[in-house]
Amino acid sequence: MTPSPSSAPFVPDPTGHVVRLDLQATHGPARAATVHTARGSFRTPCFMPVGTRAVVRALTAQDLEDLGAEVVLANTYHLMLRPGADLVAELGGLHRFSGWDGHVLTDSGGYQVFSLEPKVTDDGATFVSTYDGSRHHLTPESCVAIQQLLGADIQMVLDVCPPLPSADSVVRSAVDRSALWAGRARAAHRPAREEGSTQALFGIVQGGVDPALRTESAERTVALDFDGYGIGGLSVGESRDEMLPALAAALAGLPPDQPRYLMGVGDPVSLVEAVALGVDMFDCVLPTRLARHGTILTSEGRLNLRNLRWARDPSPLEEGCICPACVRHSKGYLRHLLLVNEPTAARLTSLHNVHWLLRLMERTRAAIVDGTLDTVRREVAEVWS
Repeated sequence: MTPSPSSAPFVPDPTGHVVRLDLQATHGPARAATVHTARGSFRTPCFMPVGTRAVVRALTAQDLEDLGAEVVLANTYHLMLRPGADLVAELGGLHRFSGWDGHVLTDSGGYQVFSLEPKVTDDGATFVSTYDGSRHHLTPESCVAIQQLLGADIQMVLDVCPPLPSADSVVRSAVDRSALWAGRARAAHRPAREEGSTQALFGIVQGGVDPALRTESAERTVALDFDGYGIGGLSVGESRDEMLPALAAALAGLPPDQPRYLMGVGDPVSLVEAVALGVDMFDCVLPTRLARHGTILTSEGRLNLRNLRWARDPSPLEEGCICPACVRHSKGYLRHLLLVNEPTAARLTSLHNVHWLLRLMERTRAAIVDGTLDTVRREVAEVWS
């Protein structure tokens, strides 16, 4: 069940941070913890379903609560354009607007902006809306202001996310500009904090797949003293063998008593391997995007529901699964819905895939506690590699 907002006044920890991480267990660098905020608490490692436009595609807030999700991600870029941050604020902020009482994290929109090849200067990024062709200019300061209007529990700074592979000079520029923008975001966020705001601000580490640049970026970001830290610019074209050493270098420079969030990663092997390195939080569109196209996550790997072999199959998507799709429906029925383009197919398959990833995180957390994480890593790798 999603934690309810705390009724007691929130008191920042002695460092002044508005997020506190309490460790329950470790297994090497891996951590099982509870993150406390003004809204309540959530357990880590955790997977955050992506609700880009203030909704996880095909699912309701009640669905997410029933599945046991504790944090949902929303996208600043899309919401600032439609319906607009002012309107979201007028209607009570993202929680009231979407009917979701759990935690909300808003990304800065930087990834989406940079996918549009914007004009970038030290001041910010100018881009054209994918909705209507209008021009917009996003700065570190305006990004903070927009996310304050959206009312997320955790907001992310605006950073520069280069695709991989990129030239060394491009990655170096991204590190330098991200550090510059992080400092400006921190300064823009400070007045609200001084007035009693409990909205957290996370910095972001860049650096491509260069461990030395990752180390440098982590040091420069930590020096600004954020409430938590994201690791961005990974899973954007590089191999897992390239990603993991860069991730390890970034994590080594981050404070052990604050949350660590690997942005945009959701495949099972990368999730479990990143947890083993010390990551606490993840988000990705993978489970719902795959679901809409008929790809199902199971303990035996991906299942292509469009395959003819499932047409007369009376069994659930996965034996023993207690998600709403598996408890009530067969592969044959769900395949039929998918092939006739019935919207209910996307809903039911999304329920299953999100449930499956949330349970993987629960299993990983339990393995940290009981010392069997290496067994889980091996089993996941055997199926998903």
